[in-house]
Amino acid sequence: MPEYKAPLRDMRFVLNEVFEADKLWSSLAGLEGAVDMETAEAILDECGKIASQVLAPINRDGDEHSSTWKDGEVTAAPGFKDAYKTYVEAGLNGLGGHPDFGGMGMPKTLVAQVEEMVQGANMAFGLAPMLTAGACLSLNAHGSQELKEKYLPNMYSGEWSGAMDLTEPHAGTDLGIIRTKAVPNADGSYDVSGTKIFITWGDHDMADNIIHLVLAKLPDAPAGPKGISLFLVPKFIVNDDGSLGERNPVTCGSIEHKMGIKASATCVMNFDGATGYLIGPENRGLQCMFTFMNVARIGTAVQGLTAAEYAFQGSLTYAKDRLAMRSLSGTKAPEKAADPIIVHPAVRNMLLTEKAFAEGGRALVYYLSHFADTVAKGEGEELKFADQMLSLLTPIAKAFLTETGLEAANHGIQVYGGHGFVSEWGMEQNVRDTRISCLYEGTTEIQALDLLGRKVLGSQGKLLANFVNVIQEFCEENKENDEMGQFIRPLAKHLKEWGDLTARIGMQATETPDAVGGAAVDYMYFSGYVTLAYLWARMALVAQTAIANGTGEKAFYDAKVKTAQFYFAKLLPRTTTHVQRISTGVEPYMSMDVDQFAF
Repeated sequence: MPEYKAPLRDMRFVLNEVFEADKLWSSLAGLEGAVDMETAEAILDECGKIASQVLAPINRDGDEHSSTWKDGEVTAAPGFKDAYKTYVEAGLNGLGGHPDFGGMGMPKTLVAQVEEMVQGANMAFGLAPMLTAGACLSLNAHGSQELKEKYLPNMYSGEWSGAMDLTEPHAGTDLGIIRTKAVPNADGSYDVSGTKIFITWGDHDMADNIIHLVLAKLPDAPAGPKGISLFLVPKFIVNDDGSLGERNPVTCGSIEHKMGIKASATCVMNFDGATGYLIGPENRGLQCMFTFMNVARIGTAVQGLTAAEYAFQGSLTYAKDRLAMRSLSGTKAPEKAADPIIVHPAVRNMLLTEKAFAEGGRALVYYLSHFADTVAKGEGEELKFADQMLSLLTPIAKAFLTETGLEAANHGIQVYGGHGFVSEWGMEQNVRDTRISCLYEGTTEIQALDLLGRKVLGSQGKLLANFVNVIQEFCEENKENDEMGQFIRPLAKHLKEWGDLTARIGMQATETPDAVGGAAVDYMYFSGYVTLAYLWARMALVAQTAIANGTGEKAFYDAKVKTAQFYFAKLLPRTTTHVQRISTGVEPYMSMDVDQFAF
């Protein structure tokens, strides 16, 4: 099993040198004085130790000895309760929480780095604080002052955790057809009844109380998505003095037996007239929950980059040590029986693919976080622009990074060969754990439809134009830089192609509505590859500048430039296939009658 090491050097490179986070933090009134680089460094160092020394060592054990269910109660996997205690005692649980209720008020650009280390070391564990953070965000944004004062302090401290209860046995993505009901009581509370499935960490013994955010319908609610409300339903009733009272009729009916993330309890939750409290206006539950869901989607994008990072760390260690055959260009290790496999081009292709997706994904997540901070603390046109950028880039990040993370995880197995298929090396678990990231919080196909249908075509191209303008400005600023020409020229070419492709799909859709659905996934991949190309070009520029300035870390920056060159030479050309697939239209999908899908 490879030892996970927090990639702090590269994290600092992206945070400090590429995005200059300290300048962002000092420019936003809501963050001014909340954090400085010294504090940020201390937080990252502490989290890195916890991730490597506490969370990573229990990752495999949690996979083999998962959470267990008995008589409606869930017991966390071995070591998880103690690890959770260590995590919350370090103050990491409320890192991004509102200071008025006990949170630390740290920016998302810093919180995202903590999330990366936690998810990278132990994805099953990392889901628990991620969901609590999302629940806190929704409650703080939409809950009453009374609910916030009553629940947020203990959720930030980690004494209580949070869960998101959306999906039902008959209703996955289509939440408009949920059946869970909420009946109002005279005291202002509601009786919530129904069954929810796939509820991650819906029950466990790590925290004293679990706060469920539940989507349900009022008796007179209109049909469809416009009739959904959001309710806070605690596992234990909270008394007026803040102490825990009687058990609410919220029970775990069972936990799923899963392909991966086995240590996390994925619960069937039953609500039998459970006492709940309305969050936000009646029939506006989806809008309130989207605050949670958007955070969860960024968190899932983080899981994609961590899958690539974990695969790269393990693959690199193995490839340097494993001996097989001699290099075709001549013996590289004459003192050994064979050369280490890292000398072979085929292995280097896999290693560099993992590295390019991990480090490019890291840049994209932090880029998103940069806009999230501006949305949270900015104002005026700056806030509006950041919100639009976040809207466009979130589905790209969620879908593209999870799919490329899965690809990288598969490369991890391939580098190890037969050993990759064996449990103790960790690579097969990485694939199994990562597979869910392409599914939950909206599948790749749903995210692709959201990107193309709602964000790009739905805004009549405005959201895409914002981003294209950003990249065009970057290209214009660096067009005279000879060293950057290798990146600027193909990037500019793909920008024009992006616009042409969008227009072509729009024209197709006027004649065939299914054209959007037929093109969406390929369009998402095209968008993802170009987005990462822009970020790799930015990283290459920073690295080239550092080298020109005589940095003492030339090897680090030179590797950054060479990885960017690999990305542009070997990964960006994949866009050609996606363009060709889009050009053939939707007919190859739709020409066959349903009855012809026979076996």
